[in-house]
Order: sequence, then C-alpha cells, then structure tokens
Amino acid sequence: MKRAHLVVTGRVQGVLFRRYVREMARELGITGWVKNTLDGDVEIICEGKEKNLVSFISFIYKGPPMARVKEVKVEYEECKSKEDDFTIREFGF
Repeated sequence: MKRAHLVVTGRVQGVLFRRYVREMARELGITGWVKNTLDGDVEIICEGKEKNLVSFISFIYKGPPMARVKEVKVEYEECKSKEDDFTIREFGF
C-alpha cells in the first residue's frame, strides 16, 4: 500500500471536481478524502495499491470536463491506512 498527498491547482472548484475524484477513487479501490481549500485549490489524501494510485493520479491531471488543472503537487507519505472509504470533506478543514 502507498499513500499520497496531492494539491491540485487551477479551475478546480465549482466544477464537480471533488465528486469526480471520489468516483474515480472508489472505482480503483482507493481510500482517503478530498476537500476544497480556502485558497481555491483542492487537497487529496489517497491510499491504495501503487498501480491504482498511478492510474488515479493520471485521472487527477485530466479532471472532469469543466475543470482546468494547472498543476498537481504530489508528495508520497508513510501509509497510515486510517480510511476505509473515499469521502468528500467539508470546505477548508
């Protein structure tokens, strides 16, 4: 299992980006969460098999049709396996 922390910049709020991320994560068996940040970005914590994370992150670069992803910052972390689903968290927290 691997864990990644992503920060996605661009036009990623108000375009169903978080819902898209949750659907892709669940399809790939990835756990974690996604949330909007106060500065207009989207933050993601995701855990799963390495090959699934690679596929998931490639989806993030594309985003849903109305989004315009400018940059995806990816940092790999120690896997903590605290999540049992992939959820949308409330704004900014």
